Amino acid sequence: MLTPDGTRLEVWGDPIAHSRSPQLHAAAYAALGLDWTYRRRRVPEAALVAELAALTPAWRGLSLTMPLKGAAHRAAAWRDQPAELTGAVNTLLLAAGGPKGFNTDIGGIVRALQERHIDGVTRGRIVGAGATALSALVALGELGADRVEVVARREAAVRPLADLGASLGIDVRAVSFDRVEHPAVPVTIATLPGDAAVPDAAADALAANGGLLLDVVYGHWPTALAQAWVRADRTTVSGFGMLLHQALLQVRIFVTGEPDAAVDGETAVLAAMRLALMGD
Repeated sequence: MLTPDGTRLEVWGDPIAHSRSPQLHAAAYAALGLDWTYRRRRVPEAALVAELAALTPAWRGLSLTMPLKGAAHRAAAWRDQPAELTGAVNTLLLAAGGPKGFNTDIGGIVRALQERHIDGVTRGRIVGAGATALSALVALGELGADRVEVVARREAAVRPLADLGASLGIDVRAVSFDRVEHPAVPVTIATLPGDAAVPDAAADALAANGGLLLDVVYGHWPTALAQAWVRADRTTVSGFGMLLHQALLQVRIFVTGEPDAAVDGETAVLAAMRLALMGD
């Protein structure tokens, strides 16, 4: 385990006032007995490099949210495989040789779904084709999916997902929102912004055979898709689960240097983080 000599951490993004990461991380470090600070800072994408350069050795790491994940990927001196696959970094561990970049969103999605007994799937669906959809695709691949339907407004937007899917052995099919019937899948991952408008007819068609819905949104709840799942009497999961589990992986990175190395008393740490998320 790394010596915890760095004490300052932050989450950066633009906007950032909505972020729940400070509550999650504060609970984790309190449970671990570490006197570390974790705050939020509004950082526009164009300012990321300058802000990084201004950090002192007292800084241990950063969490990155939109729109900084691509810029953080470019700024990282080293990247883990999930970050390389998706071109997105949401965690920077500040090191002597330059920042180390990680993508914990994928693990967050996988763990959130496994908590709901979604594992060993062969098919899945993603709604939306933005940056988070790439992490969703890798996550479905880790869960065993070899066929994924991507619902998007523009077929061209699905091309990066199709290319990534081909490299992972996943058959990615682009589907428009106006399709009236979809094949049955055990899980749907929605990656649209929380305020995205989805016509009721399209949302209901997706819900009809969509299995469990994991919507990465947690600030605008319920979303239009979540409401359709409720109308169809199907299970919905907000983005809180993904947020919780990706944050635990970040805590592992900041404390041990590795996302796969559990921290001491991790069950209690996760419980404290979950309580902070529920109680805020």
